[in-house]
Amino acid sequence: MLRPSLLLSIILLLGVCAACTGTPTPSASGQPGNTAMVLSDPTEPTSLDPLAGYASDGSAKIFQGLLEHQADGTLAPVLAKALPVPSADGRSWTISVATGPKFSDGTPFGVPDVLATYRALLDPVVNSPLRAEYSMLTSVDQVNASTVRFNLAYPYAPFPQLLVLGILPAVALATPVPVSQSPVNTKPVGTGPYLLSSWSKGQDMVLAANPKYTPVPKIKKVTVVFDGSDTDRAAQLRAGKLDGAAVSPAQAATFAKSDAFTVLVDPAADLRAITLPSTGVAADPAVRLALNEAVDRSTLVKGALAGDALAASTPMPSVLPEFVETSATFDYDPTKAASALQAAGWVAQDDGVRARSGQPAALTLDYPTGDSVDEALAKAFVADAAVVGVAVTTAPVPPDQLAAKQATDATLISTGNPFDPDLSLYPLLGASPDPAVADPLNAGRHTLDPGQRSVDYRQFQRAYIANPSLVCLVFVDHEYVMRDDWTGYQQVVDGSTEDVTWGPWWNLDQWIPR
Repeated sequence: MLRPSLLLSIILLLGVCAACTGTPTPSASGQPGNTAMVLSDPTEPTSLDPLAGYASDGSAKIFQGLLEHQADGTLAPVLAKALPVPSADGRSWTISVATGPKFSDGTPFGVPDVLATYRALLDPVVNSPLRAEYSMLTSVDQVNASTVRFNLAYPYAPFPQLLVLGILPAVALATPVPVSQSPVNTKPVGTGPYLLSSWSKGQDMVLAANPKYTPVPKIKKVTVVFDGSDTDRAAQLRAGKLDGAAVSPAQAATFAKSDAFTVLVDPAADLRAITLPSTGVAADPAVRLALNEAVDRSTLVKGALAGDALAASTPMPSVLPEFVETSATFDYDPTKAASALQAAGWVAQDDGVRARSGQPAALTLDYPTGDSVDEALAKAFVADAAVVGVAVTTAPVPPDQLAAKQATDATLISTGNPFDPDLSLYPLLGASPDPAVADPLNAGRHTLDPGQRSVDYRQFQRAYIANPSLVCLVFVDHEYVMRDDWTGYQQVVDGSTEDVTWGPWWNLDQWIPR
């Protein structure tokens, strides 16, 4: 059943489309025919090289993978003829490569390009940051003129999900260089529907329709403006300088009655959670458990997120219901949390803050700057923690500096993947020192049996509830505002990011001007 927020979005979209008669509103580009569009991205990429991690969901616009994700989350062949086939022992996958596609420079695509791309991924000289994600991949072989085999060190159930990696031309990889020095970073050549026209670092990027792509996109020019502030993006939409952007729930509500814009809501595997350092106050299991019981998740959903979210007790994405253990939840119980802290030796002091052996129950919580939702969640957590005697001080931190702070501070993170639980859970908790948590995560990634995988992941969630290492807060829906000058939007399930490589813009090459 659709949540009310999603149903409202669909009704709103249909209503606006039905009312679209006469001349559409002028687009931000100012060009006639709505053949150009201006979008805003919260985060500017550091590279356009797929081997550097660009467009990990596979909708890079510039590149294509052997496979691509569809609106319903399934995989479909693109530069392949069909989906890959696993061997009986699950330690290799074979795939037939398509013939006919061409790169934007006119050279034909083929098996050598697939081999070169994945071999570069494995090459220590290239030093791709994706190497850890592909740790199971040992080699890539050519079986015949149109077939490739991927060889694995161990069975890995979600391996097809990794075949959305953008394919580069073999000639661009002929001389191995560190990915940080690759010309592809700023001069990409791919088989996708768009090509890079210009990139003004710190400002914007312009994509042009690839004339060698079939069919050529109707939207000939896409300008992507980089702006990390959701407040600024909303203001730019109102000023007519943007055609589409991600905004916060509160800002989206201000566009609900607009004649020129539609509010779009994509459900997301976007977990907002608080990581806790393994030293100091937060190292105490009693503190971790108490903080989870002290959080009023239902109020977070209704307040800071205007209902466009789901409460999260574990990091299992709610958009993968076949893997969710519904009994694995924390009840909001500050009285129980306070009692547990008292029993663990954390005694309330005159100022209301608990202490044990002279150590106050105090934490610093870092959250990313520019995101009003994260700021609201951080402030709400401070208030909930204070009720049980834990003092939390917030600190806004630039997003690129957050990871470095996790060893010493509590940190508000955004993580999640909508396609397979392993892709987000294993990097997050696969190295847990608690075998009851780590073992089922390892089992779930190695078996190809969907039923057994569900059993493993449900076992993981039950173990996690007993010994939480995070404070999971909510799964946040993503809200966007889009000018009503085009048709073609298809709702997808987002990951943890909001950029033009996925979300509403995943199939932008298929959109049609009104």
